[in-house]
Amino acid sequence: MEMGNYSAVTEFFLVGLSKYSELQLFLFIFCLITYVIILLGNSLLIIISILDSRLHTPMYFFLGNLSFLDICYTSSFIPTMLIIFRSERKSISFTGCALQMVVSLGLGCTECVLLAVMAYDRYVAICNPLRYPIIMNRVLYMHMAAWSWIIGCLNSLVQTVLIMMLPFCGNNVIDHLTCELLALLKLICSDITINVLIMTVASIVFLVIPLLLIFISYVFILSTILRLNSTEGRKKAFSTCSAHLAVVVLFYGSALFMYMKPKSKDTKTFDEIVGLTYGVVTPMLNPIIYSLRNKEVKEAVKKVLSKYLHSWKI
Repeated sequence: MEMGNYSAVTEFFLVGLSKYSELQLFLFIFCLITYVIILLGNSLLIIISILDSRLHTPMYFFLGNLSFLDICYTSSFIPTMLIIFRSERKSISFTGCALQMVVSLGLGCTECVLLAVMAYDRYVAICNPLRYPIIMNRVLYMHMAAWSWIIGCLNSLVQTVLIMMLPFCGNNVIDHLTCELLALLKLICSDITINVLIMTVASIVFLVIPLLLIFISYVFILSTILRLNSTEGRKKAFSTCSAHLAVVVLFYGSALFMYMKPKSKDTKTFDEIVGLTYGVVTPMLNPIIYSLRNKEVKEAVKKVLSKYLHSWKI
């Protein structure tokens, strides 16, 4: 009988914000427009970093990884969410839910590590500028990026497999917009002590430690910048770091607010809207922040656009 219960769940129903029927069309249009901006903005950054030889540096290699990651991350859940917003039957298959969770969780963890790696890159560039080409050589920065993806995806795979193997006993209504780890844990009808322990350790490894490393890196960076005699040198140093720092504050600020603030039924709808904003708006703002705050990116965009506009005229 228990085995029958365990195998009963073949699909899940995503009912987050579904009681607000008047919001469904607005959310659909909002997410669709945002998704298009994400695809265009991040794709443009990737293309620019490939086409312009001046951007063939570790910093822009990591930025290209971040842009590709944001495209993949949002593509793991926004298309499904758009269908659900316009559908009467707000369901997703068991396999589809597992796939959505493993991809979104894996890429979220990867971004945490990648942001720490980018902070280290800025630390070396500003605090050890003469040794920067030697320290941040091609082999090192490619390995750093690769391991960011590997450990993020491995963590996600382990956590997803462990949770999807547990019995749901017929509970298949997820009160959330996506197949999110914490929302799925609420449906489990057996002991989840191991899952909670692994999730806690993962939170320390992928949230606390990278944030601590970023903080330490920027303490050294700030102390180095303040010791610079040249005003122009300070301005340039602040310019190269401000975009990354803005993305870090946006990403970690949203994540910490969403996951660490006290939960209550009274604020559940607000929490879901914040979660939607965190998952959709943050990846959209990343290319905008890097474009507006980075002189090299703006010049590269102008160069590529002028080149292609000139070829069109010909």
